[in-house]
Amino acid sequence: MDSVRQTATTGPAADAPIIAVEGLSKTYRMGEATVRALDEVTVAIATGEMVAVMGPSGSGKSTFMNMIGCLDRPDQGRYRLAGTEVSALDADQLAAVRNLRIGFVFQQFNLLPRTSALENVALPLLYAGVEPRERSRRARERLAAVGLGSREAHTPTQLSGGQQQRVAIARALVNSPAILLADEPTGALDSRTSLEVMALFQSLNRDGQTVVLVTHEPDIASFASRVIGFLDGRIVSDKAQVPRDAAVLLERAQVSA
Repeated sequence: MDSVRQTATTGPAADAPIIAVEGLSKTYRMGEATVRALDEVTVAIATGEMVAVMGPSGSGKSTFMNMIGCLDRPDQGRYRLAGTEVSALDADQLAAVRNLRIGFVFQQFNLLPRTSALENVALPLLYAGVEPRERSRRARERLAAVGLGSREAHTPTQLSGGQQQRVAIARALVNSPAILLADEPTGALDSRTSLEVMALFQSLNRDGQTVVLVTHEPDIASFASRVIGFLDGRIVSDKAQVPRDAAVLLERAQVSA
């Protein structure tokens, strides 16, 4: 495991992309049918980018997320994450990469319901073998960074949806991951709370955090500086854009309320 940790935490070479996939393909069997979910996808994402991955249901965007999140293996192709070739790692090595190099944020928050915000945030550090006092220190630091320093003893049922998503973001960041991977992160939130969450993502990105958002909502994709479009398992568009500023829109909404 020590060698895996060393591999998983080794940084990329200068100017190397944080995410680099080449010829990535994945096929699933569904009864008698064969579905090619990814079809020789090649793309690179630079350190510090904020990228939205879009596409309709069945386009391949969720499979792509599973691949770059090391939740599934490609049938063919290569994937380098933060300088580490992860395509051929075994299950234990992939688990180490997921815990140490990738922060996950999901639509439904996935918090332990009877566990405090502080303990939820500290959970990845427990899996990483960090001693208790250091776990608490880092978790408090991350909760404070997302504006929830005064809510560390609250359980998820005592928090609003937006606050629960902030706890989930703090948990995703507690191991200082190479990438923050968010799957429909505002899907369970109202429009105002969605703006708050996107303002937080943009603030993290301005501080250098690489963020990859998987979404089907054009409004959410508009907060990214680059949008990658999927259709039938292939990338059909890849465009840079000037992102909307969620903090400005949130301020305007507060003034007009």
